[in-house]
Amino acid sequence: MLEQMTARLDFHGKALMLRSQRQQVLASNIANADTPGFVARDFDFAQALQKAAGATGARATEGVAMTDARHLSLQGGPGSPKADLAYTVQTQPSQDRNTVDLDRERANFVDNTVRYESTLRFINGHVKTMLSAITGQ
Repeated sequence: MLEQMTARLDFHGKALMLRSQRQQVLASNIANADTPGFVARDFDFAQALQKAAGATGARATEGVAMTDARHLSLQGGPGSPKADLAYTVQTQPSQDRNTVDLDRERANFVDNTVRYESTLRFINGHVKTMLSAITGQ
């Protein structure tokens, strides 16, 4: 019974983690807009969320071996979702081989910010609903 009540929270939590990761990737792209030779990165959010929703809770971080307990996790923990980064397609050639399109990156950043906020609102609404059900109001 408890698993059914928390399933939606788990899904939205994974979505929130992926939104946070995407925000970091987009911020990195924007920060490196003037770096010669920098190649912009991004990932397919829908595919990453589908992969995370089908993943089990305790899975190892793929491709990274933690050989010491003092190593920091790259993705926030063994159960957190992981997105596969890809290179973005260059829309305008540049002299310094930088592939960051600032207009596109800013638009993606704002879109991701709005979606992050809406995911937080979904989680908040679900928690309020569960609390009102528990207290009988």
